[in-house]
Amino acid sequence: MHDSDMALVERLFDAFNNRDTEEIAAVCSEEMEFFPPATAEAVGRKTAYVGPSGLYDYLIDVAEVWEELQITPSELERWGAQLLVLGRVYARSREHGIRDMPAAWVWEVRDERFVRGVVFPDPEDAIARFGGDLAPGPLPR
Repeated sequence: MHDSDMALVERLFDAFNNRDTEEIAAVCSEEMEFFPPATAEAVGRKTAYVGPSGLYDYLIDVAEVWEELQITPSELERWGAQLLVLGRVYARSREHGIRDMPAAWVWEVRDERFVRGVVFPDPEDAIARFGGDLAPGPLPR
């Protein structure tokens, strides 16, 4: 693991946990594509959130679905431009209950900015996709 990679991931995760849109925009590319299946499913979304406005929409959807949502990275591996992050998600809502579970993320990074990210509720799925194509299209299920 590269300390600078984990520092970048922690910066993004802290910004997300604090709902800091300026910091999220600072570490994400203008073309950022992000797909979080649990939140997307809860709001009926079938496509990735794209760019700064998409990430802003994502935070609105998070607030609509979850009373609390916190993400924590614990392990990281790099393969070329991709980062595999293993960690946990804690989510709470009246409708969906409490979820405290392992999760994984595969991020594509270019010039120290995130350009694509996919959340995997099953870390084994992330490990299987790691190092492969993260192009938009059917994403994890």
